[in-house]
Amino acid sequence: MKISIVYDNTTSRADLTADWGWSCFIETEKRNILFDTGGNGKILLDNMKKMDIDPLSVDDVVISHPDFDHIGGLSAFLNINPGADVHVPFSFRGIRYPNKVHYHNKPVEIHKGVFLTGEMGREQSLALSTCNGLVLIIGCGHPGIKNIIDKISRFGELYAVVGGLHDFHNLNVLDNAALICSTHCTKHKEQIKKIYPERYIEGGVGTVIKLTLTGDEK
Repeated sequence: MKISIVYDNTTSRADLTADWGWSCFIETEKRNILFDTGGNGKILLDNMKKMDIDPLSVDDVVISHPDFDHIGGLSAFLNINPGADVHVPFSFRGIRYPNKVHYHNKPVEIHKGVFLTGEMGREQSLALSTCNGLVLIIGCGHPGIKNIIDKISRFGELYAVVGGLHDFHNLNVLDNAALICSTHCTKHKEQIKKIYPERYIEGGVGTVIKLTLTGDEK
């Protein structure tokens, strides 16, 4: 599995554009997933192009929550890819495209080894199974990181956390994460980096994280 950050507040490459928002492209053997779409469609698509990511290769779009910095690029993306399934929190409405839209209000396995928390206070998170445990992908963490981890724990043990962690103070909830990549709206990024220096991965547009899937998923 490969996670490529295509939208973030910072960038790891000079040829890519940083902007307030969040999106990552997740490649597995069976499904390609775009998690969130950043705040600007042009920036999203330009970054994807420069990272050699074909929008038509996306099978599923997962939206964490309907704030502009997570859905701003959705219309531009769906104009290009009308075939991708779209997964949104249950209360999110307003998508007017031919794409099939799935509404989630409880934890669910949408594909083998691919899980959603369902809506938790307007926001949902994604988890993917690897040989080491679950990789948790978060939009902003508004429901609370501990609550999200507790919700997803029914599907397996936590291995990695990637995404926006907002303004949470209970940093010890990350103790069981072997890899941490805090992005976007994370307020205490420097503190997290200091506490977990050997586990920390620097985010930013252009960052690529490679992980090994479970035996069933290879």
